[in-house]
Amino acid sequence: MPLQPPPTKRQKREEYRNAHKDEGFAELPKKRFYRQRAHANPFSDHQLTYPVSPDLMDWATLYPAYVAFNTEPTIPSEDSATKPRSLSKDVTVADIGCGFGGLLVALGPKLPDELLIGMEIRLQVTEFVQDRIKALRNQNPETGIYQNIACLRANTMKFLPNFFKKGQLAKIFLCFPDPHFKARKHKARIVSPTLNSEYAFVMRPEGIVYTITDVEDLHRWMVQHFEEHPSFERVGKEEEGEDECVKTMMAETEEGKKVERNKGEKFVACFRRLEDPPWP
Repeated sequence: MPLQPPPTKRQKREEYRNAHKDEGFAELPKKRFYRQRAHANPFSDHQLTYPVSPDLMDWATLYPAYVAFNTEPTIPSEDSATKPRSLSKDVTVADIGCGFGGLLVALGPKLPDELLIGMEIRLQVTEFVQDRIKALRNQNPETGIYQNIACLRANTMKFLPNFFKKGQLAKIFLCFPDPHFKARKHKARIVSPTLNSEYAFVMRPEGIVYTITDVEDLHRWMVQHFEEHPSFERVGKEEEGEDECVKTMMAETEEGKKVERNKGEKFVACFRRLEDPPWP
């Protein structure tokens, strides 16, 4: 009887990830089993699933502890079977390009009254964060910690308004985005006049956009484009320095830790969503 060849690295990775699909799994995942390129092309067709509108977004599968139980009797309708279950509160914090979830995991306990969502375009990185959150929830069944954080795969450059209603978000984090150094690639940067208008649409007045990068040219680009947008103003350095979210953002992201190890510099800028002017 011929001997079976040893499993390949790909097979080992698939077996490892499949084991983490068990709902009761409490072991934290290991990055080496979730191999992925550093960046993804946001203009490619990634065969993503996204809601037609925010009202049809099924948040309940991501935040089961916050599903709202309606005690009032309802009249069955044709679309009642397809309408998603509602939550007791809205998602108000978005980490766009959340990477391996370091910021989400750190901010969740610090913002216990908020629901935080990480949005990541890379498939296996998204799976890593989802398995990480599942394991952390299973490790803390008594306290309910980490029930307020979740991650989904999404291309926010194309579909951000499909997920969030006007004025829904209080905080948006843009941490160490792809710098796209070449001028012909600047259109793929996560900050632009068009995208800033989408951020303004989904943000509530007084909401904050947090940005951090280790690339000074990209930092200047983001500052320029947010300052030129009529819906945003830059937060002062003193207020920025006192913000616990800024401190967490600088210390807890995987990229931030890498920059720290390499003794690099981090450039931070925060921008406040202004009130819309009254109609004439």
